[in-house]
Amino acid sequence: MDNPAHPLILRGMEYDSEIAIVGGGLNGCALAIALSSGGLSVTLVDSLAVDTAKSDSFDGRSYALALASKRLLEAVGLWADIAADAQPMLEIKVTDGRAGEGPSPFWMHFDHAEIEEGPMGYMVEDRHLRRAFLAKIASDTRIKHVTPDTVVAQSVDHTGARISLASGKTIRARLLVGCDGRRSGVAERAGITRSFKDYGQTALVAAIGHALPHNGIAHQFFMPAGPLAILPLTGSRSSIVWAETHARAAELSALDDDDFINALRPAFGDFLGDIHVAGARFSYPMNLTLASRLVDQRLVLVGDAAHGVHPIAGQGLNLGLRDIGALAEVLVEARRRGEDIGTDAVLARYAEWRRFDTATLAMATNSFNGLFSNDNPILRAGRDIGMGLVNAFPALRRNFIREAAGLTGDLPRLLQGRAL
Repeated sequence: MDNPAHPLILRGMEYDSEIAIVGGGLNGCALAIALSSGGLSVTLVDSLAVDTAKSDSFDGRSYALALASKRLLEAVGLWADIAADAQPMLEIKVTDGRAGEGPSPFWMHFDHAEIEEGPMGYMVEDRHLRRAFLAKIASDTRIKHVTPDTVVAQSVDHTGARISLASGKTIRARLLVGCDGRRSGVAERAGITRSFKDYGQTALVAAIGHALPHNGIAHQFFMPAGPLAILPLTGSRSSIVWAETHARAAELSALDDDDFINALRPAFGDFLGDIHVAGARFSYPMNLTLASRLVDQRLVLVGDAAHGVHPIAGQGLNLGLRDIGALAEVLVEARRRGEDIGTDAVLARYAEWRRFDTATLAMATNSFNGLFSNDNPILRAGRDIGMGLVNAFPALRRNFIREAAGLTGDLPRLLQGRAL
């Protein structure tokens, strides 16, 4: 009691929350909810105002949620608020070819009926996910949502992390989590470097209305400039993710809706009848970015802040949700054992768990895009034969289906549909 440094020691042990999350996108929101479900307190710092994030015009993307990701949302009590706006993906058809010439005779066809668990995944629009996440956060007393605000400085020591906000607020936590995207300021301020590869492609994203039903079938058509994904949404609509060169994508983005449809139709085909643009159109550059490490002192990276991959397999958000499931499990178990959740030993468990999966998927999507986004006749023949072989063997097809559903590997408890 006579220790003159005693007041300083007490101040070092005072926290606003156990965990501070920077970045209020889908990954940041999902992580906050997952951590809270395990009894941890969270401060979520979001640069966007809630009304902006809820707006239909904010982000036109839709996401292919793997079955395992759907189970995570169920486990944290979110799926019931999303289910009515989620379109089951019952089949996936993968073909190769050129726009206007039709698909190659060699193709892959995956049917959810070949596994016992149910649909391989669900298509959900960003606006529905984001609104459900924000509503859950607003009703959760363990989550403090600081918005709109941005981080201007951060520091860590052996007792915790401190972030300074543009508003003048300071937040202290045992652990700092970067969920702030591919240009993560959290990573940059910590001196974590990134590898970067520009694919020379831009993704054109839009909802397309069509005359005929899609029957829950997703299509992936590989063309020389890049793939066209046609993904079923609720109603007579599908989401397209159309990869083109940066220059061609800029030209297409400048077209009005009618001219855009005329440019799309040779690649899209007529299997869904007449088509039209059913909402705003968006474009996003496509690149690969990997952080040199996932953790640092009192700091961890999740989602795109750790790894941004090519959307060729629709695994970006699913990869982030696997991070979230693993991190939440590691931190909740450490806390229950009485450990300091921000120590190097605890964070190393997360890094070890996620390192292989992250590297493997990044390498796979990079290789897959390189193999298919070209018109080399030798590579074309090889990939067509490969697709034909996969389609011919039920065991191979089943493995691909389970992979697409997110059911392989060392799954965190939440992705098995189990509570923390």
